[in-house]
Amino acid sequence: MAQKRDYYEVLSVSKTATAEEIKKAYRKKAIQYHPDKNPDNKEAEEKFKEAAEAYEVLSDQNKRARYDQFGHAAMGGGGYGGGMSMDDIFSQFGDIFGGFGFGSGFGGRGGGRRVNRGSDLRVKVKLTLKEILTGVEKKIKVKKYVSCSHCHGNGSENGNSTSTCHTCGGAGMVTRVTNTILGQMQTTSPCPTCHGEGKTITKKCSSCHGEGVVYEEEVISIRIPAGVSEGIQLSMSGKGNAARRGGINGDLLIAIEEEEDPNLVRDQNDVIYNLFLSFPMAALGGTVEVPTIDGVAKLKIEPGTQPGKVLRLRNKGLPSLNGFGTGDELVNVNVYVPEKLTDKEKQAIEEFKESPSFVPSSSAKQSILSRFKKMFD
Repeated sequence: MAQKRDYYEVLSVSKTATAEEIKKAYRKKAIQYHPDKNPDNKEAEEKFKEAAEAYEVLSDQNKRARYDQFGHAAMGGGGYGGGMSMDDIFSQFGDIFGGFGFGSGFGGRGGGRRVNRGSDLRVKVKLTLKEILTGVEKKIKVKKYVSCSHCHGNGSENGNSTSTCHTCGGAGMVTRVTNTILGQMQTTSPCPTCHGEGKTITKKCSSCHGEGVVYEEEVISIRIPAGVSEGIQLSMSGKGNAARRGGINGDLLIAIEEEEDPNLVRDQNDVIYNLFLSFPMAALGGTVEVPTIDGVAKLKIEPGTQPGKVLRLRNKGLPSLNGFGTGDELVNVNVYVPEKLTDKEKQAIEEFKESPSFVPSSSAKQSILSRFKKMFD
């Protein structure tokens, strides 16, 4: 599967482009690669879809903000290139092309008729650190409006009990001319009979009662990229609620939540583990095992390791969502002081209490104070 191009590059605009500049750029690309100008040209058709996908994201303030922060990963792999038909693109963005002579509404592919759009659907997905480390595919059950299979979504019995609206003649819009003191004024508005759809139902579908959609449970496969974090919202185009009597499906918005890990604490792309050493281990050194996101790792403890020392396991953290490196695991060393001692243990410690090795030097005191200060910087 080819890697997607940057949406700003697709439309040939800068990342600081205004909404109007983005609209003009899309209009230019859409006209350049429109199928009526490039018949039987598969490459032009793909570029047409690519431009529509870029515009769908960059023209939406919220989607553009997520894309600017997290790139294509925030879009969940959705988009028109793999989800919507050419008719869907014309239906949603056909008004942008008006007046450029590609027939009625660009070859009759949508005209001026009103296009229904299904509402967006929001779900929450909980992930473990291990799932965030590698990325994961989740299958979730959602209750949503889907296109009625009995009438194929148009609301009429068997899908063919419709007729062209007698008021607007199928255009979906009506034009009125009124006389004013300034002369005649022409206004265009959705047809009051068919509500902008261009057709009327002569016999309603017995399954959906003319709505074109039914409420059902559906299993949706969601691909979560590696490196996501709590609060990120991904988007899958066309996976939301279906539209009444045809049109464009809404989007599925996926809010990411993180499950609390029993051992590790996340700090951006790093993870932190609190290691408790016994006094002999800290004094004499040795090897310990510490948990990592996907297993365990052996860690060498140098003799004389002090409480508060931070040991680093390189690349044992989480990957960046945009692919710029991997975090580390930071092992924070704590030395456990026993609360109760046997008489024999007390005697042994008493023998070493006055030893110079057990009394911190000036440099050791300074080092401890420096680490303490850094904790509050």
